[in-house]
Amino acid sequence: MTDSPDDTPLPPRPKAYENPDFLHSREARSLRILSEYLEPLSRFEHYEIDDTVVFMGSARLKSAEGAAAMVKAAEAGDGDMTVARRAERMSVYYEAARELAFRMTEWSKSLEEGNRRFVVCTGGGPGIMEAANRGASEAKGMNIGLTISIPTEEFANPYITRELDLMFHYFFMRKFWFTYPAKAVVLFPGGFGTLDELFEILTLIQTQKIKKRVPIVLFGHEFWDRVVDMDALVEFGTISPGDLDLFHRTDSVEDAFNYITTELTAHGLDTPGVNL
Repeated sequence: MTDSPDDTPLPPRPKAYENPDFLHSREARSLRILSEYLEPLSRFEHYEIDDTVVFMGSARLKSAEGAAAMVKAAEAGDGDMTVARRAERMSVYYEAARELAFRMTEWSKSLEEGNRRFVVCTGGGPGIMEAANRGASEAKGMNIGLTISIPTEEFANPYITRELDLMFHYFFMRKFWFTYPAKAVVLFPGGFGTLDELFEILTLIQTQKIKKRVPIVLFGHEFWDRVVDMDALVEFGTISPGDLDLFHRTDSVEDAFNYITTELTAHGLDTPGVNL
């Protein structure tokens, strides 16, 4: 190596795979994408996770205790009472997601399987995602958070199993890990992200890009019937009547639990994983 004019040895040049300037360059984008496939894969294999039950929904919904605190603050003049009452009304979905995740985790732990089956998986953020991770954690089960680096939301929630807290840059790679190991999907009220995830999954199933049977639950008749009029799509002829069978609508944790576990028992137990 050539010395500098003052005879101080030059530092060694970094190898390509240790060069941060290259790794964050446009030319290395394919490596970053591949990393968001291989790194989650290695973790799932290490912790013997065969498949998941995915919970989706709004990051903005509050727990019952959080909503009660908002109401109390508003009554004291600190906050908007309309917003607080809405949070209180919508908190029923947070608590339902928490209870359903708890029950699903207890059920999955009772199965006579060597690997971990039907592990609760969320987008890792607050709201419904926090509720599901929280319920799974309260059932003393491992659970997954597929978090994403975005500027406007608070990520991640504290209930994700530390070893399975995965951070993504690319939305499409995050979506891949939502759908690839999923054996069931539960969607609670949510915004653009939840609607995007719902229609992508329905499209993949309708077009048979997903060939496995994936029970989909839309939780909350009041929300889903008003926000997405699926019956109107049939009426206008843009989907087939049979497409309405791709999902199950309910307001009951008991009904959602029975529907998912019945489907998984009939169609999911004998097909662990998707070659994770």
